[in-house]
Formats: sequence, structure tokens, C-alpha cells
Amino acid sequence: MITRRDYLTATAATGALLAGTGMPVGRAAAQGKLSEKDLLAFEPVGNVTLVHVTDIHAQLVPMHFREPSVNIGVGAAKGKVPHLTGEAFRKAFKLADGTADAFALTHDDFANLARTYGRMGGLDRIATLVKAIRAERGDRMLLLDGGDTWTNSWTSLQTKGQDMVDAMNLLKPDAMTGHWEFTLGEARVKEIVDKLPFPFLAQNIRDSEFEDKVFESSKMFEKGGVKIAVIGQALPFTPIANPRWMMPKWTFGIRERELRAEVEAVRAKGADLVVLLSHNGFDLDVKLAGQVAGIDVILTGHTHDAVPEVTKVGSTLLVASGSHGKFVSRLDLEVEGKAIKSFRYRLIPVFADAIKPDAEMAALIAKHRAPYAADLSRVLGKTDSLLYRRGNFDGTLDNVICDAILTQRDAEIALSPGIRWGTSVLPGEDITFEDITNGTAMTYPACYRMTMSGARLHEILEDVADNLFHPDPYYQQGGDMVRTGGLGYTIDIGKRAGGRISGMTLLKSGQPIDAGKDYVVAGWASVNQGTEGPPIWDVVAKHITAKKVVSAKALDSVKVVGA
Repeated sequence: MITRRDYLTATAATGALLAGTGMPVGRAAAQGKLSEKDLLAFEPVGNVTLVHVTDIHAQLVPMHFREPSVNIGVGAAKGKVPHLTGEAFRKAFKLADGTADAFALTHDDFANLARTYGRMGGLDRIATLVKAIRAERGDRMLLLDGGDTWTNSWTSLQTKGQDMVDAMNLLKPDAMTGHWEFTLGEARVKEIVDKLPFPFLAQNIRDSEFEDKVFESSKMFEKGGVKIAVIGQALPFTPIANPRWMMPKWTFGIRERELRAEVEAVRAKGADLVVLLSHNGFDLDVKLAGQVAGIDVILTGHTHDAVPEVTKVGSTLLVASGSHGKFVSRLDLEVEGKAIKSFRYRLIPVFADAIKPDAEMAALIAKHRAPYAADLSRVLGKTDSLLYRRGNFDGTLDNVICDAILTQRDAEIALSPGIRWGTSVLPGEDITFEDITNGTAMTYPACYRMTMSGARLHEILEDVADNLFHPDPYYQQGGDMVRTGGLGYTIDIGKRAGGRISGMTLLKSGQPIDAGKDYVVAGWASVNQGTEGPPIWDVVAKHITAKKVVSAKALDSVKVVGA
């Protein structure tokens, strides 16, 4: 298949270059043998090139980010892409074990492969790739940013997103949409958007009083002689997933009827190609593609899925470009008679060691990071195990956070949100303050301490489980399962809302959770206004500093059945 072949071009080309050297491809890549030319290798086709980045989460510099070992699909998505991990993923896309592709896209043997292939991402490396494609394709290229861009690092928190805004302005996307951006608050978002040199698109956000559109719904571009309509779709569930009080005047939603009308309107204005720049999440976009006619391409985001082939839903092409700056998607299209006649796709892995940083972007990044250099580099301790965040139920970095909450806040039970963003730290490495803030930096970080009944705990777990495992993707609000410290339970994926969680146990005593009893619970990222407590990064920093060496393993306190 063309799309798979193109994705593997770099690895195959490198293997050919290294034939007879006896040097593993990975080690060669680490030594600079894998070049920008290899990563950019692509046989162009057609009159339009769409370049897509999404879910960077304010990561300006290269990092390690381990892909999930557990990613369960439900309903129509059960057992299908993107809900394949590890060996199953490699088998589906014919990726050889231990290769650069396997390292970038799956979790197995991550620590060892990370030492071979190095870090990924970095906006200065992305800038190099984007400029190269732009130079090659000229006025045929459209660069689109899928959102979750401005927030979730220490520097973005301190600058209220300005570091990322400046960097993205330099990258020159043609349009963007959003999600975590809104946690900067209505006033700050509008302040930024009003000054952007490109449109912020979100057809599904309305003024809560008058139902007026808050942002532009779509933008028409002409590239390669093709009229391209880009429609923006922000995360529909933002006021549920994040604090409603931060965006009190705006309402969100899928707004399928309004989207259908927008597609019809841009077609009536002469659009040859309709692109949905979406932050809905993969499964929701698959359903949406089947519900709304006339969308040619969906560039999806939010669920952090990196898929090395285009997914076809009827005549709609769906592209998933991963997260944290690990990948840049390139989709070439031959558009004729208001239809896609052919296409070629590549998910380009951003191997930092193989790409020369763009000097202009590197200088801007250095400028923004300089005032915070001492904080970012401050060593808190070491880890003797791999720390990672992503996975439906468990992450070793999440376990460290829960341990910190239990000890520093003197609690029986810890709750930590199932957010997907954050650094992976290799065994034997120092843990820096930047590593911790890359997994905790947000605008509502208070680590609360309160009493909570067993019944309320059960209700919370059931609610989050339904957000994640409802069989209809229109009811899946994203994120992974809330992480728990000091609390074990069984979850039956196949059951309906209210009946998935059982066997809740207080781990310290081994006693069942009593619905009528109160427990001391601490956690963070509460969506309630006025939540009090120290910021979570301080709680975790104190814990690691006291321990000096952190040991974190995957837990067996959550029993999963029915998957």
C-alpha cells in the first residue's frame, strides 16, 4: 500500500545506505547517519500538500515520550486502529522489532531503544522539516495546527502561552484550532487570537447568551489552483474536561447540524476540497465522517494517536499525527473536479539527532527559556525505573505523583487526572523540575485535601469510566482513567454506566471501601473554582527530593475485565 511504503521509506533507505557496515540502523541514526534527507524522502503527487501538527503541549525542545501499552477500543472501535499497541500495532503496520519505526510508534523496550535513537520532537527540528516541505511544494502547501499547542510546560505557564504563540507565529501555520488553550481563560485567549497572523477556527463554539459565533468557523485558501476550505472543530467537551468557570461565556459541542451546514456553505462558495481541522479525537471523528457528508479530509487530534497510514471512512481521509512534536504529517493530494483522485501520505518521525535545528527557531526558543533555565534544570532526584505517563489505567509517572500526594498531603487515597501529556524519563537519569512540570503544568494546579465518602469515590470512578468507555464516541470526552493511589478496584469495560466499577479496596488495610464511610482524599486538577492547596509540582518536587531515588513500577491494583 502506498501510504505504508512511503512511511517506511526512511528506514528502508537508511538500511540500504548502511548495508555491509555491520552497524545497527538505530545506532547509526544516533551517530548522525540517518539524515534529514532520509526523513523527508517523499515522492510528491498532486496539486495540494497538507502538513499537520497537533497536541504539541508546549514542548519547545526534544523529549522522550513513550506510546501507550494499553489503549482499549470499545463499541465499533474495539480491536481496531488506533486501539492497537505493541506487537499488535507492529504486526498491523509491518514494523520490524527494534527499528526506528517501532521505537517511535510503540512502547516495547522503550528505554533501551530511546538510548539508541535519542529524543524526538523540538520545534526547531519541526521548523526545519516544515521549511523543507514548503520550499519543495511552494504555493501547494497548507500548514495546519490541531491545537493543544499553547499550554502544559513550565515556560508556557509562566508566559501565559506567549512562548508558544511566538514560536508558532514563526512556524507560520495557515490556521489552528484548540482545546487546552482555553484553560488560559477567555480574556487571554481572545487577546492572543486577536493578534494572531492566521485564523483560529472553531465552528462549534458559541456565545452562551446570544449564540453568536466566538471564532471564525472556516477559512478559504487557494493552493495549487485548488480552493480549500478549512473548518475548525475545537474539543466539544472543553467545559466538562476543564474548568467551566474559565470560559463562562462560551458554549461548546459537537454541533453536527451546524457543521453539516458549514460544509454545505463552503461548497456553495466554490470549495474544491473541504478539510476539517479537528480536536475531537480519533473515534469521534470516525463517527463524524460517517455522519456528515462532504468532508474530504479530517486532520484529527486530542487522543494523541500516531497512525502511519491514512484511515479511510467512506470517501473521507482521516490523518492522526501523534503528539508532543514527535511527528509531522504530510498528505499530498491530487484534487480534480472537486474530488480527490489520488493521494500519498507519510507520518514523518522527528528524530532530533538526525535533523539540523532551524537557527531562527532555536534562537527564539533559547530566548524564551533563558529566564527559567535555573528552574528547568534543577535536579530533584533520580529514577531507577522508566517513568512514563500514557496508558488507559496506569503510568509510572502517575504512580510517583500519587505517592507524592499520599505522603505530602497525609491522605488515605490519592486521585490524579488521566491526562495524556508529559515527559518520559529513562532509568538512571536525573529527574529535573522540568520533567515534573512537563507532566503537571496547568492553570488549576491546587492539590486539595478533603474527606470523601466511599459512595462519592465510586461515583467519580464510574463517571470517568463512562467518559472513556462509553460505546458511542459522541459521549467519550477523552483522557485516560483517573489514576488512584491507595485505592484498588475492578473495572468491567463491557458493562454500562454505573455498573463498571466494583471491588473498591483501601490498599493500606485491605478492607473494602464502605459507601457510607468518609476517607481522607487528596488530588489535583479539580474543575471547581476556588480549590485550595499547594501546586502539584511543589508537592511532587518535595516528595522526590526527600526520596532522592524514585522506584516506580506498573501497579496491579486495577483489575480490568471485559475488554
